[in-house]
Amino acid sequence: MTPTQKAPVSRRRVLMAGGLGVAATAIGATAVWQLWPTDAGTNSAVGSALAQPEELVSSSGELTVQLVAAPVRVHLAGKEASVFGYNGGLPGPTLRIRAGDRVRVRLQNGLEEPSNLHVHGLHISPEGNSDNIFVRVESGDSFEYDYQLPDNHPPGVYWYHPHHHGFVANQVFGGHYGAIIVEDPEPIASARERMLVISDITLAADGQVAGASGMERMAGREGDLVLVNGQLHPRLTARTRERERWRIVNACTSRYLRLRLAGQVMQMLGIDSGRFETIDEVTEIVLAPGNRADILVTAHAGTSVLRALAYDRGASGGMMRGSAPSGQTISLATLVVAGSAVTALGILPIQPEQRDLRLAPVTARRELAFNMGMGSGMNGGMMRATINGRVFDGNRVDTTVASGSVEEWTLTNGGNMAHPFHLHVWPMQIVELDGQAVSATQWQDVVHVPPRGQVRVRIAFEDFNGRTVYHCHILDHEDAGMMGVIEAR
Repeated sequence: MTPTQKAPVSRRRVLMAGGLGVAATAIGATAVWQLWPTDAGTNSAVGSALAQPEELVSSSGELTVQLVAAPVRVHLAGKEASVFGYNGGLPGPTLRIRAGDRVRVRLQNGLEEPSNLHVHGLHISPEGNSDNIFVRVESGDSFEYDYQLPDNHPPGVYWYHPHHHGFVANQVFGGHYGAIIVEDPEPIASARERMLVISDITLAADGQVAGASGMERMAGREGDLVLVNGQLHPRLTARTRERERWRIVNACTSRYLRLRLAGQVMQMLGIDSGRFETIDEVTEIVLAPGNRADILVTAHAGTSVLRALAYDRGASGGMMRGSAPSGQTISLATLVVAGSAVTALGILPIQPEQRDLRLAPVTARRELAFNMGMGSGMNGGMMRATINGRVFDGNRVDTTVASGSVEEWTLTNGGNMAHPFHLHVWPMQIVELDGQAVSATQWQDVVHVPPRGQVRVRIAFEDFNGRTVYHCHILDHEDAGMMGVIEAR
């Protein structure tokens, strides 16, 4: 290798830069779940046992669900709080489905403002009453969503949340989110599965969800309280050598999560809808807002704390540290491992082979440039958040792609703050980081674009036509205009 040549980026580095770092009840086809809000709320006393969200499981290829988006009273941080919830829960119920399933969701909007629903990461149609983020559900109204998963839909961890422009950050910050699991064709043996939906929130003195100043929106707000399944520092228990499967969702509005569980063995299955070629041990996991991780934890005797370590996501406009709250280490949960050792589970199955678009012909190349500046903007006044110099306009198509094509996009960050980039419907393969080729096959639907850096991705625009969006997943930046419309035809 000559001095001017660059070595391919290792798997470790692509995971760090791409968003992830390394150091139930079955129902029939016609059944409908109706879990209405109650005043019971969530018990989130520090040190209480980790509670799992309600699970709604597909049966005979179908799942029919009613989701009620409404205020809910919970006990949080030693006080009664009024937050947002789906079906009275924080988080909402977990939807457990399979490739090829049909999922019908009736969204009832019990808020005093418009809302809608986005099923984040699912590879489904963006049109009609499928994953159509241009739908507007007024206060008191409902909408019938109908999602058809392809027979070859990849397994993984996904999630749902509101996506009505201008209201997204407030509604997600307030508590509107829930997980989706697309099951593996062949089960992966584990003693138990745990869903960990990590979110943050700030409460005002009266127990209401606190608002955000213009400065906080420019940085991307981070809550004072970091919750796991709506709980403050819950407790988990296991026996020695038990292998658990943890599915983790970063549902924070802006916070990056640099996760560490010292004293335990963690192995990575994948991030978002992508799976790794090998199941390696890891010491840290870095999740950008919107990322999900699928991991195995093999328990070793003792007590370990799941922590979110300090993470610097950059500064906003030189006026403030954009990462000030996440500049601190936060204890999220405690795992207590005790009792006699169990028999270790067998070897893990071979991971499904990942498609590699580096072998495909590229039909078009584009660049998307992300910038923050001063000027008029929604919900903040001072902020102007743009992609290619444009603020979002839902009536304008910014990018038109040919159905069935493969394109290569260069994502360029001209500022001093990280921007996690999310494309709806079609996942992205990371192929280059800051000019260096990536050796691993890595698929994600949220890609970390570092300050003053760039990432190159390839995308196969397959299976579906229609309009949808791409945007920064720091949701205050999305609401301020850092979003564009894409149409496949």
